[in-house]
Amino acid sequence: MKRLRRLLVLSTALLLAVVAPAHAASVKKIEHQVDSLGVSAPESAAQELAEKYVPITELREETDPPCDTSQEQYQPTSVDSVLGNPTVFLRRATESGKVTTLGRAPTAAQIAELGHNYYLDLEGHVLDDTCVYARAFKKLLREGKAPAVTYAHIAREPGHSGFALQYWFFWYFNQFNDLHEGDWEGMQITFEADDPAAALHEEPDEIILFQHAGGERTSWEDGRVQKEGTHPIVYPAAGSHATFYDSAVYVENGQHGSGLGCDNTTGPLRELKLRPILMPAEVTSTGPFAWTSFKGRWGEREQGYNNGPTGPQTKKQWRDPFAWMAAQRTTSPRLPGGTIAGPQVTQAFCGAVAFGSELVNLDAKSPPAAVATIVVLAVLFGLFVGFTTWRPVDLETLRRRRALGQILRAARQFYGRHWRVLIPVSLSALVLIGATNLLAGMISDTTTPSSSGINLAWADILEQLVRPVAQALVAAVVIVVAREALRNREVGFRPALRGVRERFWRVVGAQLLATLGVLALALTVIGLPFAAWKLVGWAFVQEEVIFTDKGFRESFRSSSALVRGRWWRTARVFAVFYVISVAAGPILTFALIFTTLPLIWINVIGSLVFALLIPFVTLGETFLYFDLSVRAETEPARPRRSWRVWKPRQFGRIAPAPGAADGAAPAASG
Repeated sequence: MKRLRRLLVLSTALLLAVVAPAHAASVKKIEHQVDSLGVSAPESAAQELAEKYVPITELREETDPPCDTSQEQYQPTSVDSVLGNPTVFLRRATESGKVTTLGRAPTAAQIAELGHNYYLDLEGHVLDDTCVYARAFKKLLREGKAPAVTYAHIAREPGHSGFALQYWFFWYFNQFNDLHEGDWEGMQITFEADDPAAALHEEPDEIILFQHAGGERTSWEDGRVQKEGTHPIVYPAAGSHATFYDSAVYVENGQHGSGLGCDNTTGPLRELKLRPILMPAEVTSTGPFAWTSFKGRWGEREQGYNNGPTGPQTKKQWRDPFAWMAAQRTTSPRLPGGTIAGPQVTQAFCGAVAFGSELVNLDAKSPPAAVATIVVLAVLFGLFVGFTTWRPVDLETLRRRRALGQILRAARQFYGRHWRVLIPVSLSALVLIGATNLLAGMISDTTTPSSSGINLAWADILEQLVRPVAQALVAAVVIVVAREALRNREVGFRPALRGVRERFWRVVGAQLLATLGVLALALTVIGLPFAAWKLVGWAFVQEEVIFTDKGFRESFRSSSALVRGRWWRTARVFAVFYVISVAAGPILTFALIFTTLPLIWINVIGSLVFALLIPFVTLGETFLYFDLSVRAETEPARPRRSWRVWKPRQFGRIAPAPGAADGAAPAASG
């Protein structure tokens, strides 16, 4: 028995001696394979923590790929989409500005410990056609070389207990107001625990989302932090990749690390779940994470904001996660959902910054082209405004010929004389249009699925038709004030309202018919030129109703006759007053966006400016009406052509004078 027991022990020992080295070699091989993929062994507490809280991204879905820059053309991916890529070059720039190409398809080992003067130059040029990058990234996706991953990093700060779990998003290209190859954004959550193993049994303390050069922090329990289980749901803005807590348009004024412009995270959205890759706690110059020691740029060398970004290890949040986080914002201003009257100031700000950025980018690409663009804009402005007569301004004789400059000054001075009546008129416009918008908003916000389409249609009808009618009523009151002044009578606010009430249905009906007619022509697309023609030709139907007491048909005919032969002059004056009405509010209130004033109040102030300008714009159009009336009396009648398709023999030919028989001679032309 002892001999048998001894034999079993000896056999077991021999078996372990043979199997153990092979098992150890297999385990070592598996660990090497896992490390080569950039992840830690499954039993790592840090890896488990990274997988537990890895964020879920909601990206603005592409509906017109790949070149629509208003949508998200990219996704968080691996640095291997760039490293080892044969379309990427490693370049070095000297202090004199000379750039040397060092090689193609650089690897992590080849860029390790390289300094700030080194660049990874991707396929394409940031100041040319940026769709080159979108197409290149789509190719990487098809080839499986751009996986949806995020880099997890355990960050600590000397003198601070706990740690931060960071998730870094690498983006192939940044398509925002600033254009640059490569982009690093992300988020971090903090724990009071001393190590990842302990953190697995407690909830995070705070969270912050990276946004351009700053971020937005809040408590993990804050209601704005959307979660799917333990995974926070985040919304990277299309193109800029600044990360937010919700779907909206965020207005950034460039302060406190925010960008300058508007970040868009609105729908349609697509959900993208990311796989976390755990990075080493410290920078290393060897192995698969040798790229963490690269101090150079992950993109093409350019000036200013178009320069490629540096990697995560160069950021303050990598070195001092808690101190950096404490200094960041707790809110991100959203674009308000609407306006009381006139254009949204904040929305105009978005467009103005985008246009200014395009001009800056054009200047970086070709200074002569940027100068030429500015010169063209200045010439166009000069053609509309610069070449005109400004003096004298005679308000004693309202009905007289005036140049554009004289019309502008006459409208301003008349407004100043009668402000006690006209300001209440403008405030009533604010009430009427504001009430219309409020009602439209209440209708469109109804969430009943069966009636949502009908509600939206009614809301659109209110905004497209009722608002112009409300403005027409206010304009009619202003015209009545001008009419009474022409008759050398003083008129107050209430008498002016009574003057409109006498011809209420004609005033409203004429404006409604004009709006519907122009809209119907514009909807046909091919009728757009006719819509523009009639928009100007029917511009004075209200003046004809109020000044001459004409009916619908006669008002439209008289307005068209007044404009005939003077269309360009009329269009020029109307264009100037239209630009003033829509641009004055945003221009005067842009500066408020750089203050702490809430955006909703900035829009309210812009709406007030728009409303106060309605009497000024109406007076300008009325003085133009006086001007054209005098010209029509003192200048020869302009010939009129017939466009009646049911009379093909006359179509396109000079029509008979009004009241003459079809075969009569045409009216004399000057």
